Amino acid sequence: MSNETKTKWIIDPKHSEVQFKVRHLAISNVSGTFKIFQGEVQSEGEDFNNASIHFEMDSDSIDTNLPERDSFLKSENFLDVQKFPKLIFDGNLLRKDDNYHLEGELTIRDTKKAIKMDVEHTGTGMGRFNDYRAGFELNGKINRKDFGLVFNMVTEAGSLIMGEEIKLHCDIEIIKQAE
Repeated sequence: MSNETKTKWIIDPKHSEVQFKVRHLAISNVSGTFKIFQGEVQSEGEDFNNASIHFEMDSDSIDTNLPERDSFLKSENFLDVQKFPKLIFDGNLLRKDDNYHLEGELTIRDTKKAIKMDVEHTGTGMGRFNDYRAGFELNGKINRKDFGLVFNMVTEAGSLIMGEEIKLHCDIEIIKQAE
């Protein structure tokens, strides 16, 4: 560990997105987002290698563009947003050649599991209001059953209504905080 002071960055939710896709009926994907989230990054200067990440999503903000499906996903059968209002990630960003990967623990409901995501550092620069920003694109996948999200139905043809693999995609912009 160096003696350099940690730099704090916060996620700009106005310029960030958290998306997911899951297979529907084994024939197509259904996409969704989490509309409300927050997080921070602690780095050594502008080198994000080994930066620590804390990220939270409001489980009640899930949106798949279909209110009936969203109600089900928020119910006790799935995310149980009344009992578990947040999905939480804690981990580290690690350099891998010219890009990074994210390793840490994701908590959904009361289950915490290790996950990894590929990360592309998409750039850094000054914002409109002389704030310094950095951008990242993240991609990964999880198995929902690993997090206790086991509810499913089978069609008459034997296909699962909802696939087990959830693809994750995030575009994240962070803002450097004053020291």
